[in-house]
Amino acid sequence: MSGDVHVRFRERLGGRFPGATRRNIYVGSEMAGQRAMATITEYLESRLKLRVNREKSAVARPWERKFLGYSFTRHKQVRLKIADSSLKRLKDKVREIVVGNASRNLMATIKDLNPVLRGWTSYFRLTEVKGVLQDLDGWIRRKLRCLLWRQWKKPATRNKRLQVRGLDGTRAWKSASNGRGPWWNAGASHMNAAYPKRAFDALGLVSLLDTRQRFQFVVE
Repeated sequence: MSGDVHVRFRERLGGRFPGATRRNIYVGSEMAGQRAMATITEYLESRLKLRVNREKSAVARPWERKFLGYSFTRHKQVRLKIADSSLKRLKDKVREIVVGNASRNLMATIKDLNPVLRGWTSYFRLTEVKGVLQDLDGWIRRKLRCLLWRQWKKPATRNKRLQVRGLDGTRAWKSASNGRGPWWNAGASHMNAAYPKRAFDALGLVSLLDTRQRFQFVVE
């Protein structure tokens, strides 16, 4: 109703609408959605002379659509979540930064990552599905461990670095010379022991989950 009032108000004043405006309308059934789609499309195109982009318009379940980067869960008690496409864009950006810093030290990479992570979490602070943020945090830390493993290159260097990070000599050498790839080692227990979450916290890496919880605490 409020949206309809807004449209009529703008129409009476001769106001102009933005070139691209997106809206979601929620109804109780697919049939009601089809009726709403037809009625609103007719009104916008015939009455207001606006063009409806039919490629981006659809009648679908809420969890099958996204709006401003968000979507919904399929649970009986619906919760707001981050859309899959938004998660993919963040991962692509993280990959770009980490790969682009392949020869730089860990602190420089974290410095480049932090503004992106902080801004992204600020925008998606309304999400009610926190497990995704925890998974992303773990994935980002694994990307950084992978970066370190690649930079260490030789087994002797890896052995030395692992011992510096607290692993005993036998375990460090066995891990350093296992012959597995960087991504596998980045997720293995020896690298998790050498660089746990608290180590990245100490280095100043922004945690998506921790930041979201701080936003929630401030709001509440």
